[in-house]
Amino acid sequence: MKKFIFSLIVLAIALLFFKCKDQLADPYGIYTPPVTNAEKSIASSSGIFGLKLFKTVNDYERDKNIFISPLSVSMALGMMLNGANGNTYDSMKAVLQLNGLNQAEINEAYKNLINILTNIDPKVVFNIANSIWYRNTMQFQQDFINTNKTYFNAEVSGLDFSSPESINIINNWVDQNTKSKITQIISFIPENAVMFLINAIYFKGDWKYQFNKDYTKDDFFTISDNSKVPCKMMEQEGNYKYLSNDLFQAVDLPYGDSSFSMIVFLPKQDINSLISQFNDRNWNEWLNSFSLKEGDIWLPKFELNYEIKLNDVLKSMGMEIAFSRSADFTKIYSPGQVYISNVKHKSYIKVDEEGTEAAAATSVEISLTSSTGGTGKFYMRIDKPFIFVIKDNSANSLLFIGKIINPEL
Repeated sequence: MKKFIFSLIVLAIALLFFKCKDQLADPYGIYTPPVTNAEKSIASSSGIFGLKLFKTVNDYERDKNIFISPLSVSMALGMMLNGANGNTYDSMKAVLQLNGLNQAEINEAYKNLINILTNIDPKVVFNIANSIWYRNTMQFQQDFINTNKTYFNAEVSGLDFSSPESINIINNWVDQNTKSKITQIISFIPENAVMFLINAIYFKGDWKYQFNKDYTKDDFFTISDNSKVPCKMMEQEGNYKYLSNDLFQAVDLPYGDSSFSMIVFLPKQDINSLISQFNDRNWNEWLNSFSLKEGDIWLPKFELNYEIKLNDVLKSMGMEIAFSRSADFTKIYSPGQVYISNVKHKSYIKVDEEGTEAAAATSVEISLTSSTGGTGKFYMRIDKPFIFVIKDNSANSLLFIGKIINPEL
C-alpha cells in the first residue's frame, strides 16, 4: 500500500541550528532521504493544512506569541475522521487536505508517518502517542476502536467519567508522554462528554552545531511597538542553508544527523504581512531557493508555554458541521447525536545553546447533543519578531510552527 508521510507545520522551535565558530565547510553532511519522490509529493500536499492552521490561528492571536503543532492537531482529528460519515467526513477530510486519498490510504499514511518520524534520527528524540478515553457506561463502535488501535497505536480505556480520578488518569497520560512539559490537558469532564481523543508529541534535538555559551550575551529585542525588552542573545558563525528575498531573511539550522531542522524567518517588514504569504506554492518555492552560504547569526534564547481552544479556528477553516448538532459520527456511536464539543491544544518549547525541547498535546472532546541566495557573507540578527518552523528533511513534513513577538513573555 502506498506510503504517505503526513506533513504538518508545526512551527515549533524557534529558529536555527547554528554551528560553532569552527564549523565544518559543509554543515549538513551527507544525507540520504529514507522516502521516495512519490512519498515526498504526497507529504508536500498535506503540508497545506499546517500552513492554513497557523495562518488562521494568527488571525485570532495577532499580538501574541504562538506555538502550535499542526502534526498533533492532525493526528487527533485523523483518529476522529475514522468515525465520521457523509458531509461531516467530507468537510473534515477537506480541511485536513486529504482529498484524493481513500480512508485506507489515509490510515496507512498516518501509520507510516508515526513509524518514520519516530525512527528517522537516532540523535533526536521524537515520540508520538495517541489515546482514546470513553465513558464506560456506553457502547461504542468496535471498528472505530480497532482501526485507531491498528493505525494510530492508540491506547484505549473506558473510564468512569463521573469520578474525579478520570481527569487525573487522562492528565497523567499526557504528562508521561510529554516528559512533564504538559501536565494538564483537561480540567473537568462535562456531563454530556462521552469520549476524548488525545494526541501527545515530544521532541528533543540538540543542534548539530551547538552554540557556545561563552558567546551568549545580554541584549535587547525590539517588539512590535518599537520598544525594547531584554533578552539573552546567542551567537554563532558558519555555513548555513540561507535565503534572502524582499520579504525576509531565513536560515535552516539542523539537529542531530540533519534529519530534522529549524527554519527561522526574520521578516523585513510586518510579521503578520509575511504570515499572510504562507501558502503551499510560496512554501515550496522558498524551500527550493535555499543555498549554502557563510554567515553570522544571533538568536535569542526563549521558553514558551502556549494553549488555545481551536473550535472557532477549525470552524472558520470549514469544519462547522463537525461542531454542530448536524454532525454525523455514527461510526463512533451508532445511535448518533454526538459532535465535537471542544478541541484544545497546548504546547511547550525551549530553545537554548544546546538545542530545542518541544511538546504538544491535542484533545478532541466528543459530546452528546443532549444529556444522556546571492554571494558574500550574510548577517542575520534575530532581534525582532520572527517565525520559526521545525520540520523533518526527508519529506519536509511540518512538525511545529510558531512566532515570537516577545521572548520575555
